[in-house]
Amino acid sequence: MAVAGPEIERLIQLLARLPGLGPRSARRAALHLIKKREALMTPLMSALQVAIERIQVCKTCGNIDTQNPCTVCTDPRRDPAMIVVVADVADLWALERAKATSGRYHVLGGTLSPLDGVGPQDLTIDALVQRAHAAEVSEIILALNATVDGQTTAHYITDLLAEANVKVTRLAHGVPVGGELDYLDEGTLSAAMRQRTLF
Repeated sequence: MAVAGPEIERLIQLLARLPGLGPRSARRAALHLIKKREALMTPLMSALQVAIERIQVCKTCGNIDTQNPCTVCTDPRRDPAMIVVVADVADLWALERAKATSGRYHVLGGTLSPLDGVGPQDLTIDALVQRAHAAEVSEIILALNATVDGQTTAHYITDLLAEANVKVTRLAHGVPVGGELDYLDEGTLSAAMRQRTLF
């Protein structure tokens, strides 16, 4: 049973499609936006309109930005010898928040997943292989999730890069900083033991 007009119900339905917002959270968000119409809704509407008009996918790395090539690709302080491969823009943003690398990026647009019908042709793997053959590139860092799909994608890419004159590395797996051994799963402990380093 609707408690508001169709316009408000439509707003709630659209907000409920956002990640992390269920129907209840969407109702609260819609109500808050309506109450703060001038302070929130109008600027949000303006920001969304600008986003629709100006945001684009970077033709070099796959990041999203208002310029093409993106801010990361055009930053002269970035190391062109290093390409960090991520599945999604959210992963790129996470690495940037952590200030984890000064390299450049390549966004695949997902990971290989035969069960979901995602094959190599659905990702930007061919563009990555082409970039890896550039003279200035010396290392490809596979910053993919430690899931079955992420590891399958990493192995597939590694095989394709065998002919390129680059070092292929991946993120370390194992005991997280601040983690206690007793609380870790067997897979994490096994990976940590296999990838142990000098102290």
